Amino acid sequence: MAEPEDPTYDERDTVAVSVVDRIADVPAEEWDACANPLSGDTVAKDAPGACDGTADTRTDTHNPFVSHAFLNALEASGTVRAETGWLPQHLVVSEGGELAGDGIAGAMPCYLKNHSQGEYVFDHGWADAYERAGGRYYPKLQVSVPFTPVTGPRLLARPGAEEDRTRQALVAAAVELCSRHRASSIHWTFLQAHEWDLLGETGMLQRTDRQFHWANEGYDDFDAFLAALSSRKRKAIRRERRDAAASDIDIVRLTGSDITEDHWDAFYAFYMDTGARKWGRPYLKRTFFSLIGETMAERIVLVMARREGRWIAGALNFAGDTTLYGRHWGCLEDHPFLHFEVCYYQAIEHAIEHRMAFVEAGAQGEHKLSRGYLPVTTRSAHFIADPGLREAIADYLNRERQYVEAEATILGEHAPFRKGGD
Repeated sequence: MAEPEDPTYDERDTVAVSVVDRIADVPAEEWDACANPLSGDTVAKDAPGACDGTADTRTDTHNPFVSHAFLNALEASGTVRAETGWLPQHLVVSEGGELAGDGIAGAMPCYLKNHSQGEYVFDHGWADAYERAGGRYYPKLQVSVPFTPVTGPRLLARPGAEEDRTRQALVAAAVELCSRHRASSIHWTFLQAHEWDLLGETGMLQRTDRQFHWANEGYDDFDAFLAALSSRKRKAIRRERRDAAASDIDIVRLTGSDITEDHWDAFYAFYMDTGARKWGRPYLKRTFFSLIGETMAERIVLVMARREGRWIAGALNFAGDTTLYGRHWGCLEDHPFLHFEVCYYQAIEHAIEHRMAFVEAGAQGEHKLSRGYLPVTTRSAHFIADPGLREAIADYLNRERQYVEAEATILGEHAPFRKGGD
């Protein structure tokens, strides 16, 4: 465990912020008490308010990606380490000045980076412009979950532990850590709305983007969802599902102890094939999948497609208490509409069956709109150390936010749901 030479204290010297370079050095129960304090140990089948419109529409009670198990699997597998350009620099707030003393009041997943890969909030243009002007953009600090474009908590605070003060201590410590590393910037990505507001109030630059998420309006089954769509879209989805199964393809959803190492071997082959074709160097190591299978299997929904006794495609999902998060997909055989069936329609069916409120299907993809996934806002906040670069980026972000808002409005007008007498 590494700490700054002088831990950051507030004015009353009762809060210390330590820098931890291995999440394994933080007790899992302490981290999770800050990351997912309202969550139960198992996935909720009938989460209160999940389908009746009373749920917080953008805040899950359990976010699997900030859990100790998920973040530790990234590090323990060698996926996240200094050699891959992701040096863990997690911030941990402890009362009384000792990490193991009075317990952890807050934490923040943080990484020192020498590139901008695996983030999904693109700042390559900022880096290029700054370096052309003679600056040094890297290293930078990234407050996020590596390789995971999912909105979730970043300023993790234990309830009842003066949460606002804890979050303020984390932000102040991040700025100090940025200075100590002589980093150009800090990037908090895929923030929850209240954290985005808090960081904006502290002077951080605010950025928006959009994804496509599916919302459960209390549907009894998949047919009830289809009934809410226009007739043209309804017929198109039925045809896609029919065609996806036309080659005698069987599709199963696996979770918990039903997922075996054989399944992970097959899925890793899918993942490597897709990664090699799309970006040339897949991020995740094979060991990562075994580790999450050991430590968080009840939070995993693995959709697998089989033809003639051979696994040919699959999609990896993680379950919160009210949201199903689609993460990775891959295949060894190409079949019409199989991607839509395995990634989107199976996820919707699972959410309906388990009374989950939302399905988040990852970054990008306007093609999701016609399949019932609607545009929602994603948020990030940025600290830029150089005043000149900060001014230029602030001007850019002001115009970008207006564009994102206008685009979301236009996309929403093309939603596939019934209108009037349709």
